[in-house]
Amino acid sequence: MKAFKITLALGALLTLAACKKEAVINGGSGLDDWTDATHGYNATPNYDVVFNQNEVMRLDFVIEPEYWQAMQDDIESIYGGSTGGGPGGGGGFSDQTPMYIPVQMFFNGKQWYDVGLRYKGNSSLSFAYQSGNGKLPLRIKTNHFENENPNINGQSFYGFQQLSLSSNYKDDSYLHEKMAADVFRDFGVPAPKTAFYRIYVDYGDGPIYFGLYTMCEVVFDSPMLNRSFGNTTGNVYKPDADGAYLNSTSLSAFNDMEFPLKSGTDYSYDDAREFINALISDTRTTDPAAWRSTLEQHIDMELYLKYLAANTTIRNWDTYGLMTHNYYLYNNPSSNKFVWIPWDNNEAFTDGPGGGGGMGGGMSAMEFDFSNLSSTPTGANGDVAWPLLEYIYDDPVYKAQYDSYIDEFLLTAFNTSNLTNQANYYHNLIAPYVTGADGEISGYTNISSASAFNSSVTDFVSFISTRWTEADNYTP
Repeated sequence: MKAFKITLALGALLTLAACKKEAVINGGSGLDDWTDATHGYNATPNYDVVFNQNEVMRLDFVIEPEYWQAMQDDIESIYGGSTGGGPGGGGGFSDQTPMYIPVQMFFNGKQWYDVGLRYKGNSSLSFAYQSGNGKLPLRIKTNHFENENPNINGQSFYGFQQLSLSSNYKDDSYLHEKMAADVFRDFGVPAPKTAFYRIYVDYGDGPIYFGLYTMCEVVFDSPMLNRSFGNTTGNVYKPDADGAYLNSTSLSAFNDMEFPLKSGTDYSYDDAREFINALISDTRTTDPAAWRSTLEQHIDMELYLKYLAANTTIRNWDTYGLMTHNYYLYNNPSSNKFVWIPWDNNEAFTDGPGGGGGMGGGMSAMEFDFSNLSSTPTGANGDVAWPLLEYIYDDPVYKAQYDSYIDEFLLTAFNTSNLTNQANYYHNLIAPYVTGADGEISGYTNISSASAFNSSVTDFVSFISTRWTEADNYTP
């Protein structure tokens, strides 16, 4: 493979600060593989190529050894040394975002130049890294180094500038991330497009198969916003920690760590503040109709209730109500209302939260009636921990709509026959690249065993059948 290399000094790389240009000028000067359709800033997002549903595609990253070492030193500084035997070092999650390094990316015989690559994730990163697993989730930003290399100004990957590579952590089937996003979209809930990729990394000694990944759209990248809403200019938040509860404590968490603005230009947080205040208002009990009317001025309740019906039915463990992360809020300029967008669904479609740290310990899945929600921590003003579940379900109007959407979900996107066919199709599609001669290699896999992967599709089909019956029994 030819590689057009960046000239950025390693010392400068370690201290880079993100800068925004006043205008993006399309690059490509002197770059042999660059075309407007494949690399250009104004390229039309090519979903058929990037999110091919009928093929497991291959993506290669070629990395200079010094940049690879800088990437490893950075992750060690965040989480401590890799132990090869379970969580160690720093332990737990971190507020620090891993550094980007420049890499040469290859796809279908074409090169993308000085692409930004970094590690991403919470438990899928920290616990996998600390256990010595080399298969870690990744984030791609094709134009990250455009300030250092003006020739790549505006570089995209067939119209996409940011993409996420999920490692399918805690999922022996490698289907959960993809099929959860698919059923959300099939039910009308905005969710990322996904596809399967084989990832190879060469950091000096030839390409190493890092395993089978699930490529996901990045919510705040323009293609997904345009596809889902026909616009891109609204605020996109990704609440975390105290910010993610959406109770009165969250009102004191409007900052870059707990309520980061991922896209948009309004840093006042007025829209988020008004939404939370409407949600926890005392009118909920004194004048429920007025409470609903005001709340619906700030959130698309129809889409949220559809999400809630689907998310509860597919039994998602790493989600609002159990964990304080894994969703986005988009303030849609067309309606001036927030839309709930689910994220990181590898722990859906299962009876338990799986292996690894950070979850378990007697934790129970959310019941359809949310009767087992944790009552702590309460908000700073005494409101409940999870108001967008508890207050919504306690309202008879919203409860009736939620119940109705579960019935609709069972008859449409959660059709067991269709899901069984899809699960078998995708299992057969990815199997050659998970087990066998062309499968994942030791030290770069998230399956517990080859037999566990082989039986996982049967387990998946059994789960959806059982869950369909449980949901049907719940609804009136």
